[in-house]
Amino acid sequence: MMLIRYLSQIGKYFLMLKEVFNKPTKWSVMRQLILKEIDDLIIDSLGIVCFISFFVGGVVSIQTALNLTNPLIPKYLIGFATRQSVILEFAPTFISIIMAGKMGSFITSSIGTMRVTEQIDALEVMGVNSLNYLVFPKLIALLLYPFVIGISMFLGILGGWMAAVYGGFASSNDFITGIQQEFIPFHITYAFIKTFVFAFLLATIPSFHGYYMKGGALEVGKASTVSFVWTAVTIILSNYILTQLLLT
Repeated sequence: MMLIRYLSQIGKYFLMLKEVFNKPTKWSVMRQLILKEIDDLIIDSLGIVCFISFFVGGVVSIQTALNLTNPLIPKYLIGFATRQSVILEFAPTFISIIMAGKMGSFITSSIGTMRVTEQIDALEVMGVNSLNYLVFPKLIALLLYPFVIGISMFLGILGGWMAAVYGGFASSNDFITGIQQEFIPFHITYAFIKTFVFAFLLATIPSFHGYYMKGGALEVGKASTVSFVWTAVTIILSNYILTQLLLT
């Protein structure tokens, strides 16, 4: 019974995606909506992303340094490990799970509140495709999400460098040598491919839970929690699948 419910929800999700691209809202209105979503979803997220990235990069660097106790192991491995950790997993995946909480709950609660207050019904009565009006601007705004992840990568490595150098774990030259050591440009491409997939999930899954929620104000909070859980689960699953497809 539970399996049937989940399958029907997945089917409903894909039908929603189809509807998002139908009967587009006129451009003059859409442009304003997209700019508002860029401000709400991208610009408002930069502060928390910068803060977390810088300090987690520092922690990765210190943890690596503390585990390299053998004097025969070169110090440049601290920079190498920090670069690999930040670019491959921390920046794209870890930050996206945090954004599932921040962005996702914002999207679900804003659309859910519109559902509760019957604003979505009013849009439908006026002949507006409410899914295109509400979800499409979020999808376009989140095309800028890789820009946020790029900043996260830079600050993560910068935080690692500062922690290693000013903590006395490695010299600046050693750390920078580690960053340059055996660099594979495709790892950046891989990280940004993942980021685009995660951006799509961050825009659509919380929108789905907000749009189809039932009940009153209390259910808006519950829908936000459920949307965070499912967004995080799908990000982790898609991360596993993409890693298998792109890196093995």
